[in-house]
Amino acid sequence: MGIEKKNKNLGLHSLPGISYKQPNVLAGRTDVVYVTPWLAPIIWEGTFDPTLIDFIYKQQNITIATTVFALGKYTRFLKDFLESAEQYYFVGFRVHYYLFTDQPEAVPDVKLSNEHQLMVRKVPSMDRWQDISMGRMKILEKLTKSELDNDIDYIFCLDVDTKFYGRWGAETLGRLIGVIHPWFYDYPRDQFTYERRPESQAFIPVEEGDYYYTAAAFGGTVQEVYKLTKTCREQQSIDAAKSIEAIWQEESHVNKYFLYNKPSKLLSPEYLWRDINARTEHVKMIRFSHVAKNNAEVRPNL
Repeated sequence: MGIEKKNKNLGLHSLPGISYKQPNVLAGRTDVVYVTPWLAPIIWEGTFDPTLIDFIYKQQNITIATTVFALGKYTRFLKDFLESAEQYYFVGFRVHYYLFTDQPEAVPDVKLSNEHQLMVRKVPSMDRWQDISMGRMKILEKLTKSELDNDIDYIFCLDVDTKFYGRWGAETLGRLIGVIHPWFYDYPRDQFTYERRPESQAFIPVEEGDYYYTAAAFGGTVQEVYKLTKTCREQQSIDAAKSIEAIWQEESHVNKYFLYNKPSKLLSPEYLWRDINARTEHVKMIRFSHVAKNNAEVRPNL
């Protein structure tokens, strides 16, 4: 039997230092779909064994980069973001936070675990929240092309006006990761807020589309995220030259990219909820969520 040994009394299998329940191909959640038509998994609570998946990835000695942008009044969200991340985000794994801000002096002093590091990079202030949103792709393209440490294996790009409420771990890792938007996960695609103007590079016809993805959280390997951010930045530049701004800025371009470059894994709305949304029967755990805020108060041009 090699390194695997079955415990008949507990129904567990054993690997060195780990026990986990035997998988069952005839049992599982029946209220949600957890595989796409192109056979990419959709991660929901109850579809993975956290102990087993962490064990597998810890053998690979990986490091995860995580980017956040906190400009202007958005620095107020940093404390909750970092403190909750330290409680739930890749616990026991090496994480390098890359924080981009126009106010380094406003970064709170949050105690990090031994495996986690925080790098603060100053960026210019911007007058429009749309410019902040769209300018992110240019910075992320440069970061993933040449500025990350060589030992970085995966990267996630997350919004800062958020808070972790539950585990976000190795189950989220993969080549290219998209997160299903909490507003639209149960909508037909003709109701998605894709960019519908044909003159925009983000245009998606009404009869096309798989899922509506958020731009508040996405990730994958460094090379795949580089290709995503480079393409989105290029498409934004083409639009800008024609005085076009996609309806939801970089999120519109992310959705166009994912339509023609299918994610290898999707995260359910558990991984990006909204505090103002009521919980639904399908979302059994809220892991990461946008916090309630007054957009007109925190965004510079509203």
